[in-house]
Amino acid sequence: MSGWNFADVYEAVAAKVPDRVCQVQGDREITWRFFDARANALAADMLAAGLTHQSKVAAYLHNCPEYLETYVAAFKGGFAPVNTNYRYGHDEIVYLFDNADAEAVVFHSSFTELVSRVRAELPKVRRWYCVTDGVDPVPDFAVDYQHVVGQGITEAVRGPWGRSGDDLLLLYTGGTTGMPKGVMWRQDDLFNVLGSGGNAVLAIPPADTIEQLVERLDPAVPGFVLLSACPLMHGTGQFSSLIAMNLGGAVVSLPSRHFDVHELLSEVERNKVNSVIIVGQAFAGPILDALDEDPDRFDLSSVLMMSSSGVMWSQDNKEGLLRHLPQAALFDSFGSSEAVGMGASVSTAGGASQTARFQIGPSCAVFTEDGHRVEPGSGERGLVAVGGFIPIGYYKDEAKSAQTFRTFEDRRWSVPGDWAEVNEDGTLVLLGRGSVCINTGGEKVFPEEVEEALKRHPSVRDAVAVGIPDSRFGETICAVVEAIDGATPELRELSDFVKEHLAHYKAPRHLVLVGTIGRAPNGKVDYKRLKGVALEQLA
Repeated sequence: MSGWNFADVYEAVAAKVPDRVCQVQGDREITWRFFDARANALAADMLAAGLTHQSKVAAYLHNCPEYLETYVAAFKGGFAPVNTNYRYGHDEIVYLFDNADAEAVVFHSSFTELVSRVRAELPKVRRWYCVTDGVDPVPDFAVDYQHVVGQGITEAVRGPWGRSGDDLLLLYTGGTTGMPKGVMWRQDDLFNVLGSGGNAVLAIPPADTIEQLVERLDPAVPGFVLLSACPLMHGTGQFSSLIAMNLGGAVVSLPSRHFDVHELLSEVERNKVNSVIIVGQAFAGPILDALDEDPDRFDLSSVLMMSSSGVMWSQDNKEGLLRHLPQAALFDSFGSSEAVGMGASVSTAGGASQTARFQIGPSCAVFTEDGHRVEPGSGERGLVAVGGFIPIGYYKDEAKSAQTFRTFEDRRWSVPGDWAEVNEDGTLVLLGRGSVCINTGGEKVFPEEVEEALKRHPSVRDAVAVGIPDSRFGETICAVVEAIDGATPELRELSDFVKEHLAHYKAPRHLVLVGTIGRAPNGKVDYKRLKGVALEQLA
């Protein structure tokens, strides 16, 4: 074969276990047979609309079965799916769709107002597909998604250019200048780094061929069930869901669009979920609180694993969860959109792992900035790098690609910027990003974008954004502001102003006023000093 392609895999799975459930949301259940037919119909419509080889298809959706249907339809047609952060505002959406060269956009009807405003600025989009949420109607400029997929095509749909392992998936992630950048994953690389159709916890080895992968699926046995509590628009939820589908399993989406811990635990019980995907303390904290408050309310005996990625997950919380889930393994994954599998911390009953200490991945190493490998136990600090199956770069950005994808020891590595020390036993102690990126609830926020928004306010002369430690979200954003003479801006005023330009989670939750930001002659700021000032004033 010319490399793994997800469409080929999922068509083979659908043929082997057509009546297994593939997608669940509330009362909706879609079997593999109908999931495949619906994705075929969507792919055929995109081809009819004029999309060509590797045209970009953006999913502007909340978690739902249509999210992965859209991705698989793109895989089938030889197009490249693109994630969209549904929290983005006008400017960010325009930038993302334009930068990605999106030619088709699948959006929830709740986003119709914003889509209506950005349409005129996005002439490259050929087709807008609207997924109705039961409240807002399909707008005149869009195609009714359900009408399209309801046609159901049983025969596999593919473009005249065929499919290959070189076909792309674009995963957009926060950029150092504030605007997102698209990580280009070859499907073959992504499939391999996601386990090649295997799962170590379930003792399922990687597959060498599609035939081998589907041979071990038994139509009479229920499939693996995964619930992503975190958004499919992020790599953690999206890639975990693809792994479950590689196993011929089902992906459960929560019915609500706002996190409700009791709904989550009820859905886990109702669907006999085997794997729960979260993002650190923002999810794990409320889950433990609910279980401690009423330990016998939910039957969670089906849970074999709970996984997190992208933000710290405390040892105390892991130990508490394992009291309620003694049969489960807790995976704290260390990685990024550009570097999957950098390391992992696995906790089981009686052995919760230390926070920020990770077993280094098999394809990982730590290098100094000049490219020398950090020796275990040396006390030296370095950048974590992952080799092997890695992205080919950032879409349309050679400069940033060169910064992240580097050559050490005559080998190509992905080096996202995470600093670490290597213990004598080979484990990593994660120190954090070398940049001043703020991680709030698993969302990466770069200070520059918040600062530029703040500086548009008429009362602000200069501003800096820093991260303040928070027990639930990891960090929250604090605006350190130098006001114009005589002005005393208030937090609510500035926060609302930022929300007019950026996603709401990027708005500051704290405000510290200073006489001067104290920029250096070259315009740079001392983030460490200003963070100290903020912490002192907020204490």
